[in-house]
Amino acid sequence: MAGSVRAGAALGYAGGVEPLMLALDLLGVFAFALSGNLLASRKDIDIMGSLILGLAVGLGGGIMRDVILGRVPASLADPLYLVPPLISAALVYLLGQRAHRARVPIIVFDAVGLGVFVVTGTTIALEAGLPLPSAVVLGCLTGVGGGVLRDVLANEIPAIFNGSDIYLLPALLGAACTVGAWSQGWLGPLTALVIAAIVFAFRMVAWFFQWQVPSPMRGWSLRRRRRREPCGRSVFRRPSARLVRTVRARFRRRPASGGAE
Repeated sequence: MAGSVRAGAALGYAGGVEPLMLALDLLGVFAFALSGNLLASRKDIDIMGSLILGLAVGLGGGIMRDVILGRVPASLADPLYLVPPLISAALVYLLGQRAHRARVPIIVFDAVGLGVFVVTGTTIALEAGLPLPSAVVLGCLTGVGGGVLRDVLANEIPAIFNGSDIYLLPALLGAACTVGAWSQGWLGPLTALVIAAIVFAFRMVAWFFQWQVPSPMRGWSLRRRRRREPCGRSVFRRPSARLVRTVRARFRRRPASGGAE
């Protein structure tokens, strides 16, 4: 119990939310809401539907977490949590056709929200006195819950259930790192930012290089049979060949540091 109190005090969840952690939480809401609004734009959903989708993804994971913990959801107790989804819906609406063509930004903002919510969700679970394994599970649920709601409502295959996506592993890594930092007494706002950045980087690199977990063994062969992806169906499908060529070309053109002119 003393450890959980220490974690809450370090991150500001005991006796009032510390400004930096509140900002981190609101950043996660904003990033997830943006991913929902951009997806709504791609699906030609009107602005009210876009707002609902942004609210669902931005607040869904936190509401699930707080209901499981038997407390009033923070997003309902503090109206400040409703501001980021409103701003993101208006922003995407004003972007117009640019938002309609967005795909990579959806994945980027989704990864930002995943990293932030995994850390804050695990921290709140620790502050509530849950055992360490349970805190990891609840942190992962907080991180992926909103994204699952978004994809189901928008008729997408949820990224967590997509065999071509590594989505849960970054969440598990972030939750485990948060628990480890808490156990050592290192958990604070700066540490939380670092862990969230690690989750974000893991998720984006895994998506770009299309890393996959092993598929079920078919027959006696370990060779994976490549399945045809329905064109245009999922925003989380593999990056386009043009994007891959652009990124690789930029890395090849990067000059060596310290070299002579």
